[in-house]
Amino acid sequence: MNFGFSDEHDAIRDTLGRMLSDHATLAVAHECLEAANGFDSATWAALANGGWLGLAIAEDYGGSAMGAIEMAIVAEEIGRSLAAVPFGPVLGLATPAIQDLGTQSQRECLLPGIAEGRMIVTAALAEDGGSAPERVSAEVLQDRLSGRKSSVPFASDASFAIVAALDEGGTARLYLADISDPSVSLSALDAIDRTRSTSEIVFHDTPVELLPGSDPAAIRTLLDGAAVLAAFEQIGLAERALFLTRDYACERQAFGRQIGSFQAVKHRLADMFAKIELARSNAFFGAWALASGDERLSEAAAVARLAALDAVQFTTEESVQLHGGIGFTWAADPHLFLRRGWQLKAELGLADLWRERLLCNLADGQRAAN
Repeated sequence: MNFGFSDEHDAIRDTLGRMLSDHATLAVAHECLEAANGFDSATWAALANGGWLGLAIAEDYGGSAMGAIEMAIVAEEIGRSLAAVPFGPVLGLATPAIQDLGTQSQRECLLPGIAEGRMIVTAALAEDGGSAPERVSAEVLQDRLSGRKSSVPFASDASFAIVAALDEGGTARLYLADISDPSVSLSALDAIDRTRSTSEIVFHDTPVELLPGSDPAAIRTLLDGAAVLAAFEQIGLAERALFLTRDYACERQAFGRQIGSFQAVKHRLADMFAKIELARSNAFFGAWALASGDERLSEAAAVARLAALDAVQFTTEESVQLHGGIGFTWAADPHLFLRRGWQLKAELGLADLWRERLLCNLADGQRAAN
């Protein structure tokens, strides 16, 4: 496995990083936190104009047909910028679901709009039991969906949702739902990160279209890919929080010295760095498995997810602590990273779900070896 990046990859990172530094500043993040709807539509439009929303979409539908490695780079830069945009729900879940599992008509109807930024398609997978297909309870009878989806990100800004539900035979499948339909009820939730609007959706006999390529195995693979990209987004977030804290430690004076000169602070910064680098190594393995179609993708995705969850939680909490009293204030920046880390933790399922998936994969591999 070669985890080196090409000149093209470096150019993608540099170009996107500069664009996001111009649009998705921490000042903008604070503005989104105070707004009624935290969605940063200006940055989303800039991403569309730069072709970033269509990076992994086929050229026939207005995209660039790039792969998992390029998307991982984009995810990390999105996380680093703290942009209030629906990268994961739209580009990590909905877009690959439509492109890989949908019909030709669905692809023609939706993918160009996503690439151009005209349309947001979110993912409504989670219920009380999490996002795993075996835990879905929403049902579709005669192409009509009934059920409830909790914590759907950016639903208030979306036109459509990819919904996980049981078909008439009790098998989990994915369906396309128009969430502007009168039979759909949206209720805004008070999310921990107010820069990511979150809603509960209730479907009352809502007309839907099946994504024919979807089945429980396909849904798990979709979640694996989304988990890898989410890991990179979390790594970018954690690294930005680390650098923010390092800079503060080099400036803040206590007892006549920079607090960063104290060994206790140095060790905590080093621990933050170590967690991030461990997560990055596991995320690289996940990106390689996703790009190559390796059979270990499910295992790699679970490890990447767990390592990234650990890194972002530890780093953002330490960032608040090492900033001292100011770290707990609304006007300061550290809580923005802490909130985003918690929100990303919830969107694809908590650590227990992914730990269970990892253990099941390892057990299956052991049985196969025997």
